[in-house]
Amino acid sequence: MKNNYYFESFDGKKIYVHEWAVDNPVGVVQVVHGMAEHGGRYAPLAQYLNEQGYFVFADDHRAHGKTDEKTLGYCGGNIWEDTLKDIKLLNEHYKKKFPDKKYMIIGHSYGSFLMQAYISKFDGIKGNLFDAVVLSGSAKMDGLDIKLGKIIASLGKGNSPARLIKKMSFDAYNKKFKEGIFVSSLPDECERYISDPFCNFVCSKNFYKNFFSGLTKLYKQEALDKLNRDLPMLIISGEQDPVGDYKKSVTRLYQTYLRQGVKNIELITYPNNRHEVLNDISKKEAYQAISDFLSSVSVKQQTA
Repeated sequence: MKNNYYFESFDGKKIYVHEWAVDNPVGVVQVVHGMAEHGGRYAPLAQYLNEQGYFVFADDHRAHGKTDEKTLGYCGGNIWEDTLKDIKLLNEHYKKKFPDKKYMIIGHSYGSFLMQAYISKFDGIKGNLFDAVVLSGSAKMDGLDIKLGKIIASLGKGNSPARLIKKMSFDAYNKKFKEGIFVSSLPDECERYISDPFCNFVCSKNFYKNFFSGLTKLYKQEALDKLNRDLPMLIISGEQDPVGDYKKSVTRLYQTYLRQGVKNIELITYPNNRHEVLNDISKKEAYQAISDFLSSVSVKQQTA
């Protein structure tokens, strides 16, 4: 059953939430969507997971979807840090609603980078907030281009569209493919993305300034030291995904977590898939991999 509502966050802002409910769920799945898209795009995945018995929800992040439909790509404040707070409040809300159910979070693209920060900030297992994490369309973003992007985003008005950054990222990714766009190799999925009024917009300079600032902190040792080494993690990526540098950068992310001692982690890459493996030719395999992973996760009881 699909429900939609507005959730009041820490600063009074109304965050739009998509909820795919089931009776007596076996677990809860929180979806953290990507950049220039929205939570409603995950309806097919949610419906699949509903059939497996999972209660699923996804918010529209700040500067996205119906949360900020009149100013897509922009809102005031530190969008990165404030979105992390939104994610935590929603996490706590649903954990309280389903206290004895296993709780997983799936982050895609921008959402996966938010989750990289989230798992360092909040100890899910010991704090009893979440039991496992899936990262989709992710990478280890630590190059000089991140520092350059932060400088570019700091120039001019914060509410103005960051067109140069879009040209350096989204547009550059699209040029790698003769037909379609970098999102998927399936024309129908590309069209679904392009024609969606809540997708494919240009994010603001304020958005990117906060985003790049957040990325620069992800791989500092003080952040990596806070990782829970017992947290089950699944990373899925298309081998033709430019965000993951065609498997190179997402593999570096996986290796970084291995070096930090994360014990239960798996990387699955899909040949001939682009950025959204959940909307590409290996969709069924990716769905099954997520389902198998979620089924393997046990609920960790809170420790004193």
